[in-house]
Amino acid sequence: MQRRAALLHWYQPWSFEKAQHLFRFTMSRPTRPFIFGLLILLASCKTAHEAPPTNPEQLATPAVAKVVFNSDPNLTHKLDALLSEPDFNTSRLGVAIISLRDGKLIYQRNGGKSFTPASNMKVFTTAVALDLLGADYRWRTSVYATSDADSAGTINGDLVLYGRGAPDLVARNKADNKNSLEELAQSLSRRGVRKITGNVIGDESYFRGEPIGEGWQWNDLQWYFGAEASALTINSNAVDVSVAAPEKNENQPKVTLSDDDGYLTVTNNMQLVQRGAEFTLGVNKGISDNNVTVWGEFPLGAHGYGATLSVHRPSLWAARLFVRELKAAGISVAGIAEYRDSKTPRNQRFDPTKNIELATVSGKSLAEIVHETNKQSINLYAELLLRTLGRERSGMLAPEPPVGRERGDEEAGATLILLWLARAGIVTRGVAIHDGSGLSRLDLVTPEATAGLLAAIRRTNSAQIFTDSLPLAGVDGTLGGRLKQYSGQIQAKTGLLTYDNALSGFVTGNDGKTLAFSIISNDFVGKPGAISLIDRIVSTLAEHQTHSPNPPNQ
Repeated sequence: MQRRAALLHWYQPWSFEKAQHLFRFTMSRPTRPFIFGLLILLASCKTAHEAPPTNPEQLATPAVAKVVFNSDPNLTHKLDALLSEPDFNTSRLGVAIISLRDGKLIYQRNGGKSFTPASNMKVFTTAVALDLLGADYRWRTSVYATSDADSAGTINGDLVLYGRGAPDLVARNKADNKNSLEELAQSLSRRGVRKITGNVIGDESYFRGEPIGEGWQWNDLQWYFGAEASALTINSNAVDVSVAAPEKNENQPKVTLSDDDGYLTVTNNMQLVQRGAEFTLGVNKGISDNNVTVWGEFPLGAHGYGATLSVHRPSLWAARLFVRELKAAGISVAGIAEYRDSKTPRNQRFDPTKNIELATVSGKSLAEIVHETNKQSINLYAELLLRTLGRERSGMLAPEPPVGRERGDEEAGATLILLWLARAGIVTRGVAIHDGSGLSRLDLVTPEATAGLLAAIRRTNSAQIFTDSLPLAGVDGTLGGRLKQYSGQIQAKTGLLTYDNALSGFVTGNDGKTLAFSIISNDFVGKPGAISLIDRIVSTLAEHQTHSPNPPNQ
C-alpha cells in the first residue's frame, strides 16, 4: 500500500495540533481483500462505549446532583447574538458553560448533542487518571531473569526487559532523567553481571489489547502522533527523518534518521535541482514495517527540513537498544534481541512473580506526565494513560463475561471513564470513547459532559494539578499563540482534526467568577475558520459581567 505525504517543517518539536496544519495525505485505494478483512475484524470487536458492567461504589469521585440549568440572561443575549451570525451556519456547533460558584449550567447551545472532540478527549483521560491513579503514581520498567548471575557474573538464559507503560523511558540518560536503558544496564553491571548466554527480550505483554486506537485513520499511523501505545515505549516511539543539502562533491541531498541503531531503513530518492526551483518532499513509512522512503526535489541552496515518524513494534527496538547499552556497560550478550506481546496463550505469558527482578527504574510522576500531555497535546502519552488506567484499576469493574476474547486495557480504561462520569452525576448518553487522545474519528462527547467533567474534577484532590496542566492562553502549550489579551484568565485544552475544532477549560470573567466551558465545532469548512469563531466566544466569556446594571431586553 502506497502512503504519501507532503510534510515540511523546521527542526523543532511540534504538537499534534500544530502539525495538523502541515499534513496533507493521499493514498492509493486499498485492496478489496484488505477492506473485507478489516470489516470482519471490526464486526467481531466489542466497541469501547458499550454499556459497562458497574461497580460504581468503588470509584473515587462522590456522586453529585445532576447539573441544573439556570440561564444567565445577560450572557445568553451576548452568545445568542454571536452564534446567530452566518459564519456558524455551515457547521455544527455545541456550547456548554457551567458556573463553578454553584455548579449550574448557565448557557448551552446543542449542549447535549454528540460531537467529535479531537484532542479535547484528553481532558477525560487525564482527569480520570489523576483521580483514580493518584498524582504520585509512577511507572516502573524492570529487568528479569530466571536466576541471578553466577559467581562468574553469567546469567544463564534470557534477560527480559519488562515494560509497564512508562511514557518517558529513554535509551540514554538525559540531564537528570535516569529513567533509561542505560541506567538499567549500569545497574546490572554494578550487580556484577558480565555475560548473558540467552536472548534479550523486550516484553510489552503488560498491556492487553491493541497498540493503536480504534477509529484511527491509516494515514496518521506513520507520523509520531499516531505512534503505537506499547507497554515498552522507548524514546516516544518516534524517530526524526531529515533532508539536508548534499555533502561536498556529492550530487544527491542527504537523508538521515535519528535512529543510529539501524532499526529503521531509509531509501533516498531525493534529487538535486537548480537553485530557485520548487522544493518538494514526500515521506512514506509502511504501517507494519520500518522501511522509510523519501523522495522529491531539493533546490541548490535550500535549507534542510525534517519530519518525525512513528516506530513500528517499539518493544523490539527497545530490546535492540538495550543490547547496545549492555555492551557499553561491559556486559556481553550471546543471543539476539527479541520481543513478546500479550497475543500469546495466557499460560505462556511472562510472569514477573516467577522470575527475579535484577534492576528497575522509574520516571516522572503521573502529575508531570499529565502536565506534558495536556500542555503539548501528546497523543502517545494519553494512550498510555488510558491503558494504564484500564490495567491498574480493572478491579473496579465487574468481571467480564466470556465473549471469546480478552478485554483490552484501552476498553477497560474507556469503561472506567464512563463510570467516573456517571458517578459524578454527568449524563453519558451521547458519549462514545474509543481512544485516550482524540485521534479516533469514532470518539463522541457532548459539550455538557465535557463541561461537567471539568466542573467535577475541580471538586477532587487533583483539582489544582489538572487545572495547571491546561495550556495558558497567550503563554504556553497549544494556546501560546491565542487569546493573548486574556493570558491571566483562560486555561483550556485545544482540539483539532480536519474540519473539527474544540476548546474546553476554565475562564475567569471580569467579574472574578470562574466558568467551566466546552465549545466544539464539527464540519466547519468556511472562513475565517472555526478557531477564530471559538476565540470570539471565549473572549465574550472573559469579558462577561454576571450582574449587568442594565441587562438587555430579551
